Amino acid sequence: MPTPPPPTAWVFDLSRVPEGEDLVGIGADLEVPTLYAAYRAGVFPMGVGEHGAPPIGWWSPDPRGILRVGDLAVSRSLRKVLPRFDIRVDTAFEEVVTACADPGRRGRWITSEVAQAYVRLHRAGWAHSVEAWQQDRLVGGLYGVAIGGLFAGESMFHRARDASKAALVGLHRLLAADADPRRLLDVQWRTEHLATFGVTNVRRSVYRDLLQDALRAPLPAAFA
Repeated sequence: MPTPPPPTAWVFDLSRVPEGEDLVGIGADLEVPTLYAAYRAGVFPMGVGEHGAPPIGWWSPDPRGILRVGDLAVSRSLRKVLPRFDIRVDTAFEEVVTACADPGRRGRWITSEVAQAYVRLHRAGWAHSVEAWQQDRLVGGLYGVAIGGLFAGESMFHRARDASKAALVGLHRLLAADADPRRLLDVQWRTEHLATFGVTNVRRSVYRDLLQDALRAPLPAAFA
């Protein structure tokens, strides 16, 4: 089990943030204690400049996109191709982050500063990758932050068709392994694509209640 870091100097207080306001702060740092405290408060970082450039913004979307354990929807066509992928955990974390941060990607937002911050968080035991492999070649995956029963997804990529979807299914299986209903997959913002997998929107106040329940749940064995 990873050891909680020392307290951060920054306070993530959402009590006076207006409903519907996603951006809740600017500044601070990206050190492990700060990131750990932010995720426990329901906040995550992303630069507010073009393509995620500084300054760092701190976000708590309202509404929030979530997937409750057990609610994953998998199409018949996707079920057929899942056996083509070998799902692994944390065997190529830095490569997954690098692929997600590819400057050629449309809508890119992961800067080198952000990528390095999550590598530090991974080395501290709080950030993880779920990877899709084919014939010992990394073809897709995702990474995020796991604290207790929360997995806060950050980004995903694919180099082969359905590879990122296979990684998502693999992540859900890890979270659902011991059927703890408190576990929660946070996807930040619901998109039409994610909605096809069962992702729904909840108000920030509801998310914060779900988050507290999730934090009290045990860390999935694959991430411990």
